[in-house]
Amino acid sequence: MRTVISKDSTSIAFDQSGRGPALVLVASAFGTRADQASLATALVPDFTVFAYDRRGRGDSGDTAPYAVEREIEDLEAVLGAAGGSAFVFGHSSGAVLALDAARALPTKITKLALYEPPFIVDASRPPMPEDFASHLSELVTVGRYGDAVEYWQTQLGIPAEAIAQMRQAPMWAALESLAPTLPYDATIMGNTQRGDPAPLRQWASVTVPTLVMDGTTMVGREDFHTFMRHGVDEIASILPNARRQTLEGQDHSPSDEALVPALKAFFLG
Repeated sequence: MRTVISKDSTSIAFDQSGRGPALVLVASAFGTRADQASLATALVPDFTVFAYDRRGRGDSGDTAPYAVEREIEDLEAVLGAAGGSAFVFGHSSGAVLALDAARALPTKITKLALYEPPFIVDASRPPMPEDFASHLSELVTVGRYGDAVEYWQTQLGIPAEAIAQMRQAPMWAALESLAPTLPYDATIMGNTQRGDPAPLRQWASVTVPTLVMDGTTMVGREDFHTFMRHGVDEIASILPNARRQTLEGQDHSPSDEALVPALKAFFLG
């Protein structure tokens, strides 16, 4: 483990492995650098991989008040450790953070790959509540971490019986430990989950070559993946230098076997 210091003096922990061109991995909600270890291992024959703990997670620090700009600065600090510029891969809400960074740091992200940014751009699924981020913050503030995780999962469409089973599983404690950062991801998503494609035009100025990917299923429900596919199609149509790809048979957590060849072909092609 190594650390870098972000602009607001927050310590950001990261792992560096492999050799070759630098590639920074930006995790989704609930994701840590430990969760990215398998993907990093699969990538190291071809890349120098930087997997970091986003602020408030794992071994990274946190400094109030939160702002998306602070997370962009965190990523910028990791890019500095990578030599000043790098390829970037972002997953889910981490893909949206990566888009924000590409807009703010146009010379520091040389190629960008996104997997299933969870935009809701039409009526193919209900929009997120307008108070989604603020309600998560309220639950976290009073220490109701388990309820915050449950609220997040419920809004994603995970059935109540599945969440009840998750609460009894060993993994639940780890999810609760990351609950304080859930409002961060909700803030990153902003108004892009309200059923309107217009907010996605904020990234029309991102000209870096970008690979936009999705799978074909969602939480075991192919019908529920429709909204994700529509959002991915929309952002791919808006980005001026985008390539679109679908990983067949993959859900919101793609296998290394499916994801790594796509990343290698794009970044090294």
